[in-house]
Amino acid sequence: MDSSEQSRFNDLYQRHLRMLKLQGKSDKTIDVYARAVRRVTTHFDCCPDRLTPEQLEIYFGQLVDSHSWSTVKVDRNGLQFFWRHVLKLDWQWVNIIKPPKISTIPDILTLAEVERLIGTTRKLRYRVFFLTTYSRSVLPQNGWSTVPMSVMVCRL
Repeated sequence: MDSSEQSRFNDLYQRHLRMLKLQGKSDKTIDVYARAVRRVTTHFDCCPDRLTPEQLEIYFGQLVDSHSWSTVKVDRNGLQFFWRHVLKLDWQWVNIIKPPKISTIPDILTLAEVERLIGTTRKLRYRVFFLTTYSRSVLPQNGWSTVPMSVMVCRL
C-alpha cells in the first residue's frame, strides 16, 4: 500500500475499533474482529474497502484450507461488522462461506437407543462397559424411580 492508502486504512481501522466499542463488544471480540480486518488487508495489500466479492471468495477459500472453521466464521463476522458499521454498506458476501453441518449424538439416549446400542455391541468388554455406564446413569437420584438392573438385563 502506498502512504495515502495506508493513511486511509488507518483512519478506517481506528473507526472500526471505535464502532466495536460503541456497539458494546467485549475486548476479545474487538481483538478477533480487528485481526480479521488486518489479516485481509495484509493478504491483499490494499485497503479492505476496495475488495471485490471475487477477491473475498478467493480469500475465504484459502482461509478454509489453512484455518479452522471457527476462525473462518469469526473473520466473516468481523468483516461483516466492518462493512455494515464502518463503511455503511450492505454485506453482500455472507453466502460465500457456509460452515459444514455437523450432526451430533444426543446427550440423552432413549431406552430403545440404549437397548439397541448394547444389543449390537459384539465384544463382551464393551457391552459390560455400556451396561455399567447406563446403570450408573439410572441410579436413584432425587427420588426418581429406576428400572432395576435385572429387568434391563432380561430385556437385552
